[in-house]
Amino acid sequence: MIEQDMLERITTGKGFIAALDQSGGSTPKALAGYGLDESAWSSEDEMFGLIHQMRSRIITSPCFTGEKVLGAILFEKTMDGTADGKPVPALLRERGVVPFIKVDKGLEDESDGVQLMKPMPELDALLARSKALGVVGTKMRSVIHAASASGIAANVAQQFEVGNQIADAGLMPILEPEYNIKSGDREEGEKILLAEILKGLDALEDGRQVMLKLSIPVVPDSYKPLVDHPATARVVALSGGFTRAEACVELAKNHGMIASFSRALLSDLRHDMSDEEFDAALSSAIDEIYAASIT
Repeated sequence: MIEQDMLERITTGKGFIAALDQSGGSTPKALAGYGLDESAWSSEDEMFGLIHQMRSRIITSPCFTGEKVLGAILFEKTMDGTADGKPVPALLRERGVVPFIKVDKGLEDESDGVQLMKPMPELDALLARSKALGVVGTKMRSVIHAASASGIAANVAQQFEVGNQIADAGLMPILEPEYNIKSGDREEGEKILLAEILKGLDALEDGRQVMLKLSIPVVPDSYKPLVDHPATARVVALSGGFTRAEACVELAKNHGMIASFSRALLSDLRHDMSDEEFDAALSSAIDEIYAASIT
C-alpha cells in the first residue's frame, strides 16, 4: 500500500514532478547541457559520478522542496546514492518531495511506428529494493513515432501490463507512451492513443489507479477525458524537446495536466555557477514550471 499522505500529494498536490532520471544513453547530453563535455570523464563510473553531483546539487538546493515540486523521478544509481549525507529517497521525503524511480531498460528498435520497452527480467527485485528505500512510484517510457493503430495499441498494452505488475508490488506506476512531437501525424495519432489509454483504464481492477505521462497534445485539452477518469491518479506532461518557455505555454492550455519536465527544468543550470547563481537559476525555472502547472 502507498502511504495516504504520499498518495494525496500525488493526486491532489499543487506543483509538478521533476524528471531527474537521465540514464546511460542520455547522460552525456545532460552533462553537455550542464557545461561538461566528454573530456570531463574517462570512464562510465566517472560520468555517473558527475551526473550524481549535478542531481545532488539540485535536490539539496533551498528551492527544491515540496512547496512547488511534488515529486522527483530518479535514475537507479541516483536512488542508490546519497545527498547531504542521506539516502536520496529519504532526503526527498524529508523535503516533501515524492520519490519515483525510472524502471525501464531502454527501447527496442522501431517497429510498426513505435518503440516498445526492452524486457525487464529483474523488475520485481528492483521494485522490492525501491520500496524498501522509500520510493513511492515508478516511471517507464516507450515512444510512438507514427499514427499506426496496431503499433499504438501494442505500445499502450505493454505499458498497462507492466503497470499492473508495478501496482501489484505496492507502487504507483507512471505510464509514459511518449508521442514524438516531431511526428507529422501526431494529431491523428493522439486520437488513437487516447482511445487505447481509455480502454486500458477501463480494464483496470476496481480501485486501482495509474499515473500517465504524455506529450503535450496538439489540440489543447485532448486528454481531459484521461484527467477526469477515476482510474487516473494524475496526468503529467513531458517537455519532449520544447524549450521551457514553449512547454510552459503549451502546458498551460491543458487543464488538469501538470509538468514532469527534464531538459526544460535543467536547461539554465551550469556546473561552474556559484551556489547563489545556481539556486537563482533553478528557482526561476521551478517558478515558471509551477505557474504553468497550476493554471
